Amino acid sequence: MNSQPSLARHLESFFHQRLTQQRNATRATVAAYRDALRLLVLFASERTGKKPCALAVEDLDRDMILAYLDHLEHSRGNCVHTRNARLTAIRSFFQHVAAIDPASIGVAQRVLSIPSKKSDVPMPHYLSRAELDALLDAPSKSSPCGRRDRVLLLFLARTGARVSEALCVEAADLSLNGARSHVMLRGKGRKQRVVPLASDLVAAIGNLLRESGIARHEHVPVFVGARGERLTRFGATHVVRRAVATASERMPELARKEISPHVFRH
Repeated sequence: MNSQPSLARHLESFFHQRLTQQRNATRATVAAYRDALRLLVLFASERTGKKPCALAVEDLDRDMILAYLDHLEHSRGNCVHTRNARLTAIRSFFQHVAAIDPASIGVAQRVLSIPSKKSDVPMPHYLSRAELDALLDAPSKSSPCGRRDRVLLLFLARTGARVSEALCVEAADLSLNGARSHVMLRGKGRKQRVVPLASDLVAAIGNLLRESGIARHEHVPVFVGARGERLTRFGATHVVRRAVATASERMPELARKEISPHVFRH
């Protein structure tokens, strides 16, 4: 008889079977769901006094989930969008629980009935042409890191790509052939789309590939860190913050704006 608590078994099967094998979820989705459920398990462990490995499905009842969601907003400072994203991961897990464990259907139904929280939709932030030009001019042109930063910022601005899409681009995804130049972007849910590339971006990418010693058709990332590994989302955010800090010296209004990689998409 398996003495492993049902919650541990269900979490294991959720990630290894439902997400990976059945849904063929992307690495980003798996990581987001893992973080949401990890935080929930730690929260429930602290509330119940049980070790995480000793928790049962019944410990994650509706009241526990609601308390966790309030904790995200009031203690961790998460916005409503993040709260709802965490709830989406929890719902997906409990749909899995309901399908494989009939004894837990009641708990699952009560959790699945928790509604998403409504919020006001803020006006999107955007950059003026002068502000964008100032940010593009901010990275140092005398260092490989600075030249990479400029190409990344230019890529985000010219293609409207999500930061995750930009960081996933490999040399093989690029076609740098004059007026027909384009890039294959892989978005949410494994959706693909082809985006044309402006001439200044084509030239900048070509220079970056030559400087990095990357052949056009190699399956290697275009945007890499200091050690040659694929640049992370945190790294891209740092690139933007560094550009904002430099550009703000001659355009102080930039320091008063909330500028993230996603703002370039707007």
